[in-house]
Amino acid sequence: MARSSSALIHPGQYPEMDLNDKVILVTGGTGSFGQAFVRYVLSKYNPRKLIVFSRDEQKHYDMAQTFSQNRFSAIRYFIGDVRDVSRLELAMREVDYVVHAAALKHVPIAEYNPFECVATNINGAQNVVTAAVRTNVKAVVALSTDKAANPINLYGATKLASDKIFVAANNLSGTGGCRFSVVRYGNVLGSRGSVVPYFCKLLSEGATKLPITDRRMTRFWITLEHGVHAVLTSLAMMAGGEIFVPKVSSMRIVDLAHALAPGVELEEIGVRPGEKLHEVLITEDEARTTLELDDRYLIYPVATGWTRDKFPAYETQSVPEGFSFVSNTNDRWLDATSLNEMVMDLATNTEK
Repeated sequence: MARSSSALIHPGQYPEMDLNDKVILVTGGTGSFGQAFVRYVLSKYNPRKLIVFSRDEQKHYDMAQTFSQNRFSAIRYFIGDVRDVSRLELAMREVDYVVHAAALKHVPIAEYNPFECVATNINGAQNVVTAAVRTNVKAVVALSTDKAANPINLYGATKLASDKIFVAANNLSGTGGCRFSVVRYGNVLGSRGSVVPYFCKLLSEGATKLPITDRRMTRFWITLEHGVHAVLTSLAMMAGGEIFVPKVSSMRIVDLAHALAPGVELEEIGVRPGEKLHEVLITEDEARTTLELDDRYLIYPVATGWTRDKFPAYETQSVPEGFSFVSNTNDRWLDATSLNEMVMDLATNTEK
């Protein structure tokens, strides 16, 4: 299995959606992605309003301290829960674009609290669709996860259902109505709850060994900024109903641990409930309706009458027969050099 220090995937040259003088709402806006999205958008564009929709009062407060009003006067902090469709409708009045990032994401916690996971990830998706259609939002991009492809845990199953809801939502909005698409990617470097900050915390506390679940385990990795760029470019090119999958790199968890702490002792603790050894972003069955672009794949919907004619400005090609995008058979791999490059980019962008 080849490793390449040049395997760090950079976004392609597709244009982002122009958000100048637009009103944008991001659900789950106080989370890791939401804060990166706000920082990125306000560094490049001058939106009329950028609405941070989240149910956590304390996170709103903390975010407001980080994003001072003098510099970020376009931000509006809107307390609300995606489980509450009437609150979503109030928040989406006069909104042009919605990025749906709210979700319950922790696999073991979702296994123990299935009702809550379903209420947020599935019912919440339905509420976002309903509110967006009723308030004449122009377009919605929903964030998904590799765990939604061939799911074996509840979190993945709820995100698969969410993806289906957003793809099918294009049937509800009619010609010229709100368009809905999905961006699906893997683990986000540096996001809250991910393994990198967890390992770094253990090392800073003097740990002499790091816990890993299985030495064979592999994962896809993407930076927050790459994820934001993927959302904004997908928002610009979407016709409605597509699942966009950025071309991202893989890394073995063992290699990740040794990149963070060369020579560190590893303690194998076993796979957690609902956890896969290797993650999937595109299944072999999905490949039959998958097109390849420069820096991403596009899974197009069959039931909604989507055709390649909807993408006249973009060069696409079908993927080979039997194609799948799986973390252990990926041809793009991170090594210690490229991981450290990603960590440095993360630190630089966080400080901006």
